Amino acid sequence: MKNVRHPLALAVFLALSGQAMAADEPVDIERLSILGSKQAVNDLPGSGYYMGEAELAEFEYTDIHRALSKVPGVYVLEEDGYGLRPNIGMRGTGVSRSDKITVMEDNVIAAPAPYASPAAYYFPTFGRMQALEVIKGSSSVAYGPRTTGGVLNLVSRSVPAAPIAGALDLAGGSDGYGKAHGWVGGMGERVGGVFEVFRYQADGFKDLPTGDDTGFYKNDLMGKVRVLLDAAGRHQLTLKMKYSDEESDETYLGITDADFAATPYTRYSASQLDTMMTEHRQLQANYQFSLSNGGVLSAVAYRNEFDRNWYKVSKINDTSLGGGAEEIASEFDADPQGSLEVDVKANNRMYISEGVQASVALPYGAHSITVGGRLHQDEMDRFQWVDVYDMNASYQVSQLSAGVPGTDSNRIDSAEAAALFVNGSWVFDALNVEAGVRYENVDTKRMDWGKTNPGRTDTPSQVENSTDILLPAVGATYRLSDALVVLAGVQKGFAPAAPGNDAQENEESWNYEAGVRFSDAGRRAEVIGFYSDYSNMHGNCTAAQGCDLDTIGNQYNAGEVTVQGIEVLGEYRLPLASGELVVDGSATFTDTEFENSFSSNLGIWGDVVAGDELAYQADTQYQLGVGFEASVWQLHAALRHTGAMRTQAGQGSYTGTERIDSRTVVDFSAKYSLDANQTIYATIDNVLDEEYVATRTNGGIQVGKPRTFQIGYQYSF
Repeated sequence: MKNVRHPLALAVFLALSGQAMAADEPVDIERLSILGSKQAVNDLPGSGYYMGEAELAEFEYTDIHRALSKVPGVYVLEEDGYGLRPNIGMRGTGVSRSDKITVMEDNVIAAPAPYASPAAYYFPTFGRMQALEVIKGSSSVAYGPRTTGGVLNLVSRSVPAAPIAGALDLAGGSDGYGKAHGWVGGMGERVGGVFEVFRYQADGFKDLPTGDDTGFYKNDLMGKVRVLLDAAGRHQLTLKMKYSDEESDETYLGITDADFAATPYTRYSASQLDTMMTEHRQLQANYQFSLSNGGVLSAVAYRNEFDRNWYKVSKINDTSLGGGAEEIASEFDADPQGSLEVDVKANNRMYISEGVQASVALPYGAHSITVGGRLHQDEMDRFQWVDVYDMNASYQVSQLSAGVPGTDSNRIDSAEAAALFVNGSWVFDALNVEAGVRYENVDTKRMDWGKTNPGRTDTPSQVENSTDILLPAVGATYRLSDALVVLAGVQKGFAPAAPGNDAQENEESWNYEAGVRFSDAGRRAEVIGFYSDYSNMHGNCTAAQGCDLDTIGNQYNAGEVTVQGIEVLGEYRLPLASGELVVDGSATFTDTEFENSFSSNLGIWGDVVAGDELAYQADTQYQLGVGFEASVWQLHAALRHTGAMRTQAGQGSYTGTERIDSRTVVDFSAKYSLDANQTIYATIDNVLDEEYVATRTNGGIQVGKPRTFQIGYQYSF
């Protein structure tokens, strides 16, 4: 790690890390989770959700949007229909590119540049994950840098404890959908490993006049080697290597309301060249040492590299998306005459994220204290250009001019950060108190060479910012009975100012929650109220937010904002003579308000008046699931409802392009076990074939995925 300014802290971090472990728990378990089980959620002094492998497999989702619909307080905004570029938020933070929450894989921050440029197009391949964990509220003090909304941790496949184990999953379905997923691994006396391959693809459900595909493919390879450094397994080292690549024929060019009403799954010919290409490489080394007193020390060193180029239409006849380009494209496709001039921008970027992180958890009696931290640096290098094409009445394109790389956007945003946290848990009979504080020190820099110096030979303009902050948190649970717990917590939320924030103001808030949790054999329920009081809220200006091309990369400050709501969760498992009936549900009710007036070039904000509501924030959303699980077969159905949303900040009634109507989508799955090792399954997404608008962030409509099905076969050993 280069340019580290805290060598003493680095030495401490490399020596220490971990989480508490019961004294009688085996020491040869790979530790990737925060929670690790549903039972752990019951003891959490805050809101949390754990979704294990069995629950993830109910619908065989590869789209994390659909899985997260079960989690209250989590909001998603669909875009491409397959979940390739998730938009996830928590408790009103905003959803665009998941830039306002902390996303991790195996407890390591996963965004390509989480400090310098959090809004990015990489997201871990959800279909290969063994578990999903969500933590909101005061318990997220140990994780950062974004602590206002919460934490999403995806848990990858661990090295199996058996000498040899593996599985194969093959599926095919609508619109050329295909999936091939396999893994094999095992653990010997001192050395073990696992190797996993995941590929999925589709031709796409949208139709171009040219007949070209509008789909994607994605490959993901992951390998781990685990070594027990002593015979007892108290010292262990795990090396993780991952590679993925993707090519997707996706576009930001949406369709008009008239075309949505007539042919909702059309796509305009002007977007025929649009292609996203990505590569992701990851190296990670985990060291763990199990203490005799039940504690665990570990250290993690990591490096992520991500390259991507989304080659996509940005202007048509010199008119930008959102400014009328959609209407021009629609009219031309309906009555092709003459030609169109189409600007296609190469949104080329390279990312590096690397660091070390560590903590030590020391149990003493029923209490424990954890100390840890992270040293991190990341950067985003934008080196972009624009090619111009002519498209004739036969929808054929010919290049008019080729852009020179570095003549559109040509800058580097970078960050160096050091974080420390201390968190303690104290148990006094029925009362459990958890309190902690997090310290973040962040330096960001932007070096911009402009559009006339592609060789970067001149001195760039520079913007630098440095901030440090203390983030306290405290939460408590009180057990009224073995099954009933009340909880409450408060924390200070934070997100660092990005290099493109002219005022260099951090996002800060005070977040409160209180509720009650019930858990008994086969039954659980939870009701939690939350209130977030922002002294300043960030809005990141990206193409995905509908920003003008010249303002992409800027970060705007909204000042005071309040978000409040209620989260409800329930599950009931009823044993029957021939199996088990499972009913579960969740709901989130949210109210948002800007407390002051201001103007911005952020498309979903615009000119804000005090009292306006946030955009893309449904007041109501809920999910209801029902399933029947027998010895050899399972049936599951899930209903997801999302209330109406504004597309731009405002108040009062809203219609037309400022509105996305509510929708209700139903999914279904069935499984049958041929024997102990073989299973066949079938799923149907959007059973009722609901036609709905997913987003309008770029001016035009991106439509939700229609009814699709898949049939699959699984073999495990």
